[in-house]
This record gives sequence, C-alpha cells and structure tokens, in this order.
Amino acid sequence: MRFARWTFVVAGAWGLLSVTPLYWLEGLISRERPPAITHPEHFYGFIGVTMAWQVLFLTIATDPIRYRPAMPAAVLEKAAFAIAVPILFAMNRVAADSVVFSSIDGLLGVCFIVSYLRTPRL
Repeated sequence: MRFARWTFVVAGAWGLLSVTPLYWLEGLISRERPPAITHPEHFYGFIGVTMAWQVLFLTIATDPIRYRPAMPAAVLEKAAFAIAVPILFAMNRVAADSVVFSSIDGLLGVCFIVSYLRTPRL
C-alpha cells in the first residue's frame, strides 16, 4: 500500500507543478508553438480538468484501499495522453518534448496499474 500512496502523491504533485504554470503561458505558447491558441476555452478547460485529476490523485493517496475503485479511471486518464502524443508525433503534429511528457504519464499509468493490483479490496 505504501507504493500506491507514494505513486499517487508523486503523480498529483508532478501534475500540479507541471500544469499550473500553463495558466500564465497562453501567449507564450501561441507565439512559440504556432498556430496560436484560437479556442482559449479548450485550453483553460484542459488545464482545469487536468488540475481536478491531480487533486483526485492526491485524494487516492490519502487512503488507497478506500479509493481503489477510482484507480482504473486514473489509469485511463494517464493512458489518454501517453497513447495520443506518440501517435501525434509520428504524424508530425507535436514536438519531441511532448513525447517526453507523455512518457512520464505512461510511466505513472503503469505505476497506477501496479498500485491497483497491489492494493487490497475493501
């Protein structure tokens, strides 16, 4: 259970640290990674939903046995990014550094699976 607790703490903390700055980077991202962000509601919606997931990860860490049923959804959250970005990279639609960030999500997703399997049922 210690593995699950630390996995979800690391995932939540990493997510909050890496996503929160995006709130102040819309202009820079638009300039440095054209085309410009044309639908800010999608951009800020993505940040908000992602931040909510980080809070859920930290919540799971407080009591992995109790919140074990949420772990498969957490795996899907990580898989969505970890699978999509390499495909987009292969299509020349995202930069290589995006693959690095998606691989971190992939690793965390694998750790979430291990956590789920090692955490006893209620």
